[in-house]
This record gives sequence, C-alpha cells and structure tokens, in this order.
Amino acid sequence: MPSVVTDGLESARPNVVLIMCDQFRGDCLGFDGHPDVKTPYLDTLAAQGTYFENAHVACPSCIPARASLLTGTTPATNGRVGYQDGIPWRYEHMLPEELGAAGYQTALVGKMHVHPPRLGCGFQHMRLHDGYIGFYRKANRPHWMHQDVSDDYLRFLRSELGPAADVNGTGVENNSWIARPWVYEERLHPTNWVVDESIRFLETRDRTRPFFLMASFVRPHPPFDPPAAYYQSYLDRELREPAHGDWDDVEATERDGMILDSVHGCRDATLRHEAMAGYYGCITHLDHQIGRLITALENDETYENTVVIFTADHGEMLFDHSSFRKVLPYEGSTRIPFIVRVGSKVLPGGRPTPRRSDAVAELMDVMPTLLDLVGAPVPACVEGSSLKGEITGEHPLERDYLHGEHSGSREQSNQYVVTKRDKYVWFTQTGVERYFDLEHDPREEHDLAGDPACAERIAELRAILVEELRDREEGYVQDGKLVVGRTPKTMLERN
Repeated sequence: MPSVVTDGLESARPNVVLIMCDQFRGDCLGFDGHPDVKTPYLDTLAAQGTYFENAHVACPSCIPARASLLTGTTPATNGRVGYQDGIPWRYEHMLPEELGAAGYQTALVGKMHVHPPRLGCGFQHMRLHDGYIGFYRKANRPHWMHQDVSDDYLRFLRSELGPAADVNGTGVENNSWIARPWVYEERLHPTNWVVDESIRFLETRDRTRPFFLMASFVRPHPPFDPPAAYYQSYLDRELREPAHGDWDDVEATERDGMILDSVHGCRDATLRHEAMAGYYGCITHLDHQIGRLITALENDETYENTVVIFTADHGEMLFDHSSFRKVLPYEGSTRIPFIVRVGSKVLPGGRPTPRRSDAVAELMDVMPTLLDLVGAPVPACVEGSSLKGEITGEHPLERDYLHGEHSGSREQSNQYVVTKRDKYVWFTQTGVERYFDLEHDPREEHDLAGDPACAERIAELRAILVEELRDREEGYVQDGKLVVGRTPKTMLERN
C-alpha cells in the first residue's frame, strides 16, 4: 500500500514509533502508582493514551520476547521458549517487513538481539547497539559478528574517547546487581545515543513516505549505570522494600547472595539499595530522554499523526522474593509496561479517549495492532490480537488468559497461566505449583497453592495448562496430566 506523494511532501498516512526498553518492570511508572520511581514523560504518554495494566510477556527473556514482538506469534510457534544465543532468525513475516511492504520507511535505532547480528528483519535503516552480549564478544567468533565490528554505538564511543573505550567502562558487569554512576559525559551514554540517532533519522528521513521508527534501549537492563544526578537522586532516599512472601527461599539468598549475578539476589543490604537506586535512576534517565524524542516529534509536527507504543521485553525481579534478573514466572519478571498513544490525526474520529485497560495484553499483539491502525494487512500466521478495538472502546479484547513459559535450568524452567485476577505456576523439573490471587495480592506475597478454598480454581488453571502443552514435543503431558522432569528445551523444532 504505497503512500501518496504530493509536491514532495509526506502523505497523511500515520507514522509509527515503537519505543522498546529492556528489563523494564511493569510497575515502575508513576502512572502505575509506584511510590519511588519518577517518570513524568511516560506518565503523560499513559495519561493521553491507553494504558494496559495487565500486560505480560509470554517468555520473559530478551531473545524469545523479541521474537514474539517482531513475528506476532507465541513462543511455541516461533520456537523460542527459552534463552539461547546463536540460533538464526528465519521467519517469513516480521513487523518491519510488513510495514515496509505497505510503503513505510523503516528504521531501527538501538537494540535488536537477533542472530546473526545486523540481520535486517525488514529494517531499511539501522543504527545498532545491543549492549554487552558475551556471545558476540568471544575471541573465536567470526570477525564480522564481533561487537567490535557490528555495534554502531561502540564505534561512536571509540571515536569520541579513543580505541580503548568500551561499553563496560564503569567496571559494572552486564547482568549483575553492582551499580555506580556513568563514568563518561552524560551525552555519551547509550540511552542518549539512541535518542540522538532517532532524532537524526526523523530529520533526514524520506518525507514522501510515512515512517516506522523503533527506538530500542538497552537500559534499564544492567549495567545499572545512570548518569550521576539520576543515581544520586535515588541513592539518598529511602526506597520501598522488595516484595517478601510467605514462600520465599531466603536460604538461597544467604547461600548464593555473594555472587554478583546470582538469580537469588544479594544478601548485602547496602548493595541491594545501591542496585535499586541504579535501576530506578536508569528509568528516570530513560524517561527524560524519551521526552526529548517526543519533543522532536512535536517540533516536526508529526506527533499527532503518529501511533506511539511504549513497552519492554520483560521485567526485573529486583530482589522481590529473594530473586534477581528475569525468566521467573512472577510479576516482577513477566509484567511489562504497555502504553499506546494514538495521535489525534490517525483515526477519523480523532484521538481515542484516554483509558486504563484491564485486558490481558502481550508483545505478540504489537504487530497486528500497528498494522490494523495504519490500514496494512495482517499476515494469516499472526497469533496476536489487534488492540485497536480495545483502544477505541469499540471492540473489547477477548482473551481470558495468557499462557507463558521459560525453559532452561532445572531450578527455573517454568510454565504459567495468568488472567486479569490470578496466576497459576508450574515448575516443570520439580513439580512445584504456586497460585496467586493477583486481585487482592498484586505483589504475590501469599502462595495459595495449598489452600483448600482455592483447589477448584487451581484445577481449572491447571487444566488450561494441560491443553496448552498437550502435544508439545517435550512430553510435558501424558494421559491428561502434567509430567514432572521432562527435559526442557530452549528452542523447539519448527515445521
């Protein structure tokens, strides 16, 4: 569906800006009621758009989450049910390809995390920064794959500071709870760079076509290294304690809490506080830079003819329940921010009425939603649902539950079913079940799996999970029951 060119000016077709963050908890917005985190620009975006308060990710780690985002499919369909580097991306329909086919100029600035690196996925313009990914830093990787070669931000940093400069110049490990301020000028921070390059694209784009810009940030994923002012603003404050439940494994934190990237967190209270200050500081820094991008759209006079989506690939446990990082089936890990702002010139009826939606949304919904809003066809293979009707109030999203999962280690491989009001969890290797009443216990501090009053509801959700897993190649279901101990796979076979 090509755009119409009139006197060299861009057509009236709506533009698309997808703002993506890495490891951004769903509750870390002022608009969501967080008592500590300050996010004025994102709060404004939410107040002017549709805020999906029950958005979760179906596989909470970077690569599988991004596969669902870009293909509009479930983990079981795209095959990525856990984290594994080095698996080629071979998908027939991806969001930027579909928008490109519809006449859009497509651009990516920031993180992709696909294989091989610099795979275009339909993006016609790319300025890449994937952060510090160990898989692509190894000495025996092909030269063209190494981040020294493939990462545009790293080249920029070295052009500014010299050939010895690197993204880990703070000395802070990229999966750890260690935190400290950014050591270089604030303008050199990768968060600023993404916005600088995004604004540069807006200034130099092809104005005879509508544009699709994906501004993709590595933060607030570790390293927790915001500029000093952002770090200090939280370091000097008393912060809300992480969630503590009656089911937490505090002994694991005592055992492993001296390991800087332990999934069981950190046992030193001072270091925990510093990590939280660093994480929150990264978020407020992000918020202010996103504000720069929004201001650039306003000055360009395209903001009201643009669909803006803000979301993340997954969350961060941040010491909730004696845990750290992601992949776990709990709210800190699976719940994500999800905001859609439709400009006043996008739809015939003007800007939809701002609202909070309790619909269960997921990253696979991004592709059909954007294609629907701009009038482009949605491929038949897409399994996500368009949220257009939910946004306009014309057709509520009908999704009773979301099936989520993450395969990997014996301790962490899990399956879950989450609804608007509750969540059922099953750990595939140990058989441990958990059940949470999210309506009354949003921080999951009380495990009701053993409560006789909840037995019927747990059986209902377990039956849903059995149906979801019935024909899976791992053999998780036999004779209509869940089977414990089947070997998990991070990548499924695809026909």
